[in-house]
Amino acid sequence: MFIQNAFAEQAPAAAAGAAAPPGFESMFFVLALFVVFYFMMIRPQMKRQKEHRKMVAEIKAGDEVVVAGGLAGRVVRVTDQYLAVEIADGVEVKVQKGAVGQLLPKGTLKSI
Repeated sequence: MFIQNAFAEQAPAAAAGAAAPPGFESMFFVLALFVVFYFMMIRPQMKRQKEHRKMVAEIKAGDEVVVAGGLAGRVVRVTDQYLAVEIADGVEVKVQKGAVGQLLPKGTLKSI
């Protein structure tokens, strides 16, 4: 009685050359953002992990290492998952292989 019926208007005719479908711009933006994140964050991290795994696999007795806690020492024994690292004369610490942060050049500990 007081409310009038609302009728939908017809959509405007598409222009020649057909524009991109709605939402294409936002999908392109998300895809571009993912590509940027991949090359800026994911790929370098995977490369560092690969290098770290290679370094840990190549550790042998006599190598000088720095473990994650900052202790520097010489590797005495190597097992499957652990290393025995001598941090002072007669003082050995058992650490996981993954805790090795850096492999030092030979003779570094003598200079300290």
